[in-house]
Amino acid sequence: MGHLVSMIEPGKIIAARGLAVTIVVIDLPHNTGASATGPFLAGVSAANPTISFHRLPQVELPPVKSNHPETLTLEVARVSNPHLRDFLAATSSPVLVADFFCNVACGVASELGIPIYFFFTSGAEVLALYLHLPVLHAQTTANFQDMGDELVHVPGIPSFPATDSMRPIMDRDDVAYTKFVSVCSDLCLSQGILVNTFRSLEPRAVETIAAGLCSPFGLPTPPVYCIGPLIKSVEVGTKCGDECIAWLDTQHKDNVVFLCFGSLGHQFSAKQIREVAAGLEASGQRFLWVVKCPSNDDPTKKFDEPSEPDLDALLPEGFRDRTKDGLVVKSWAPQRDVLMHAAVALFATHCGWNSVLESIMAGVPMLAWPLYAEQRMNKVFLEKELGLALAMEGYDKEMVEAKEVAAKAKEMMDSDGGRVIRERTQAAMRQANEAMREGGESEATLASLVNAWVLA
Repeated sequence: MGHLVSMIEPGKIIAARGLAVTIVVIDLPHNTGASATGPFLAGVSAANPTISFHRLPQVELPPVKSNHPETLTLEVARVSNPHLRDFLAATSSPVLVADFFCNVACGVASELGIPIYFFFTSGAEVLALYLHLPVLHAQTTANFQDMGDELVHVPGIPSFPATDSMRPIMDRDDVAYTKFVSVCSDLCLSQGILVNTFRSLEPRAVETIAAGLCSPFGLPTPPVYCIGPLIKSVEVGTKCGDECIAWLDTQHKDNVVFLCFGSLGHQFSAKQIREVAAGLEASGQRFLWVVKCPSNDDPTKKFDEPSEPDLDALLPEGFRDRTKDGLVVKSWAPQRDVLMHAAVALFATHCGWNSVLESIMAGVPMLAWPLYAEQRMNKVFLEKELGLALAMEGYDKEMVEAKEVAAKAKEMMDSDGGRVIRERTQAAMRQANEAMREGGESEATLASLVNAWVLA
């Protein structure tokens, strides 16, 4: 869903410049077809009549032997290629912009003679790793998961411990690793890569990629277009968040810690949820906390949509009575709107890139608690390169302890160090707004590209 949300935002801008935009949707087997995304897409269509959606037929998959859900996503895209080819051939589309998980669409575009661009939903620093992954593969036979804290070196980005690599590339014997290595060659053979970032946020990574220092020898580096930060302009097709906003309206400015851990926040165990509760209580901070159902240890259930959490069973006895200055909500909150509220001073996040950009656009510093995908790498960049976050110790262990939650919340809210990070984040917010204004670096980049498509 995060990738779909990201794809819609450039679609709006492209449509506003006179091109008809159709967003092709591929359903994953664990989704229930239109019911999984239908309400959201209906809301987008109602608000943006110039954008249409086309849902490819559901496909049957052969067994996928991998420990990573990303493998399934890549495989669904591969098996859906014939349906994509039929759709593109019937519509005579002049340009294809594909999510990078649909890298196999490169072959279809080449066959039909359609220029293909990839939309990279993470930042430039993660893109640098993607492009450099075949080089790292050739340099060693070791698995990232066996390298411990040994540093991984990629041009243009800070070196990072192997344990903070993207989850799907940790084991080179897993099919996910092979598929991710192959993504690089398809990215390099495209007409360009659109990245949801802005150049002034990640200048070193962008310049290094553009200089061809990340791509494997013998492969071209396509143009990189920084077109972000693109975040949801409004919350559409979603549950009502009036309770959260009404409660925030009663709070003082810069006074609330907001905790929300993405669509897969149910990866927290019941024990971890209780540790967070104890830490929040000990911190003495006002908070707005989104609690999802705890993780399910049954691997056959890992893709299921969790039910509503039982807060009375999950939270320590008497917790909500003792923390009346806080608000716990079930499963969902209007994250963008909450972050934009003047009362919010700190965001505890899983470091998904959409969430990172929403936090930057709101000028809210982050407590980094990565959970899956590339989020550990985002944590490294946010803390070490950009200075916009402080990491929770223990995120890579079985448990983040209550005392750590309390200590980091108080440090970010009350210390001089927290103030410095807040000021740095607000400076990044101003740069982001400058990038997206008319004539700003990102707005001008996308406008120029779309104008070239219009004239082609």
